[in-house]
Amino acid sequence: MAKTVVMIHGAFAGPWCWDDYKALFSAHGWTCHTPALRHHGGDPKADPDPDFANTSIADYTNDVAALVRTLETKPIILGHAVGAMVAQQVAARGLASGVVAINPNAPRGTLPETDDERAVARSFMEMGAFWKAPLRVPFDLMAPYALNKLDDASQHAVFDRFGPESGRVMFEMFFWMFDDHRAAAIAFDKVTCPVLVVSGEDDRAVRHAVGREIAHKYGSNGTFHLARGHAHFLFLEPGWEGPARVCETWMSGVVGETEASRR
Repeated sequence: MAKTVVMIHGAFAGPWCWDDYKALFSAHGWTCHTPALRHHGGDPKADPDPDFANTSIADYTNDVAALVRTLETKPIILGHAVGAMVAQQVAARGLASGVVAINPNAPRGTLPETDDERAVARSFMEMGAFWKAPLRVPFDLMAPYALNKLDDASQHAVFDRFGPESGRVMFEMFFWMFDDHRAAAIAFDKVTCPVLVVSGEDDRAVRHAVGREIAHKYGSNGTFHLARGHAHFLFLEPGWEGPARVCETWMSGVVGETEASRR
């Protein structure tokens, strides 16, 4: 089985966020695909496509599924935050050999439990009808909740690379109880491949207990790793090599087990 991984970035970000992981994985023989989600990947300061306002998590999932179907082998799909949700939804279609979910956003049915999670959701509510337009978030929201393990200069450098996000996508995740399309739902019972969930111990945007619960839903196929000293963007933080090696070792194990089962 070829060592192929598709890496899905999260909200407001782009393929650039995987540069370090891609270099490490490639050095271990992985072919890495780092697509941009729909309406991402361009100039972060440019005016967004008006259609971005209508973009759903379902669009992201359909786009990644279409890409995966063009590959010669079922890849491991690695995703961050909403990208991790997309990875699981694609796997539920039988298109993945394994899933790595890094700080996955809570699926439909999960309520916020911490003051931090409620504060993030409340900040969207204070933006008015945010679900009707492309959305940009202020530095003062992103820095303390998602970039809290970076120094001030690094926070600004990363934030300057963030682009807009679909307000509808944020609505579907944070206010799933009002989404008739159930875009943030995950069919856990249809994901039959191994799943690794990696959660930052100090992630303020998504509590690490969410990741543990997601891994638990996969039973014997689920593995949970708590990345101590890391937060939401752990692949951009000092010491990123530690969680990256955990992912690569697990991914190589999945490939090895798949090859052994075919003999």
